[in-house]
Amino acid sequence: MTDIALTAPAVAPATATPSLTKTSRRARRLAYLQAAPMALVFLVFFIVPLALTLMVSFWEYNEYEIIPAFTVQNYIDVFDGCLSTSDPCTTLRTYLSTLKFCFLTWVFTLGIGFTVAYFLAFHVRSPRTQMVLFLICTIPFWTSNVIRMISWIPLLGRNGLVNDTLRGLGIIDRPIEGLLYSDFSVVLAFVHLNTVFMIVPIFNSMARIDRSLLEAAYDAGASGWQTLWNIVVPLTKPGIAIGSIFVITLVMGDFVTVGLMGGQQIASVGKVIQVQMSSLQFPAAAANAVVLLGAVMLMIVAMTRLIDLRKEL
Repeated sequence: MTDIALTAPAVAPATATPSLTKTSRRARRLAYLQAAPMALVFLVFFIVPLALTLMVSFWEYNEYEIIPAFTVQNYIDVFDGCLSTSDPCTTLRTYLSTLKFCFLTWVFTLGIGFTVAYFLAFHVRSPRTQMVLFLICTIPFWTSNVIRMISWIPLLGRNGLVNDTLRGLGIIDRPIEGLLYSDFSVVLAFVHLNTVFMIVPIFNSMARIDRSLLEAAYDAGASGWQTLWNIVVPLTKPGIAIGSIFVITLVMGDFVTVGLMGGQQIASVGKVIQVQMSSLQFPAAAANAVVLLGAVMLMIVAMTRLIDLRKEL
């Protein structure tokens, strides 16, 4: 009886192993089938266009035609003069200008997005009120981006509402020229367009924070700022990272906002690509697009190195 009792447990797993293997294989095949439609969409609308862009970036072109012949001249033209130490090349100056807009937009959207999300998550008790206020944050998306940008022109123009109000109050004697068609107006439009992309993921991360952690911190004598910095901010890092990725990628490739709010006088990487495409210089535009994609990917990789999104989410 003792021998039978000792050998029985060893036989059961051996007989159960094939069925478990079949079940795991079936579940794996089912998972692949479920992911196949999205993978197909990803392949058709992302991988294939990206591969075509990369291919065209190595083609030759002239004033009349595009020649499907391999050349690296397009990339040489992108970095033309960048090895010189006396004066920054055009590409470097353009990227510095774009990175300036990207950094300023990120700072302001992060500040506004974090504040709004904090208010919605911790100061609004009713879920229904949270939903209503959250929908109010998305109201700007009910209209076109171009219309939202144009709406700033009557406010910031030389004879706009802001200048007329300041002159009426006697604060200024002449209109402020830098309100419109300047770096200020470009950053303002970027913040207006992209703040919601920071609010949504940060609010989602804050809504998942266990409120008992905050109560424990207050019971331990922590101040509001200490609780915010040591509990809320670390637990909100995934939302901050996701929002930052959204904002950075949108600003880096934008050319409509820079062209409209900058009066066609401010350079950006997206604007350079748009001008080249309008001039039918598709290989040059493709080369610039590949370089821009590489720069954006490096920034995203740097952020994911600081925060492991797969571990945090």
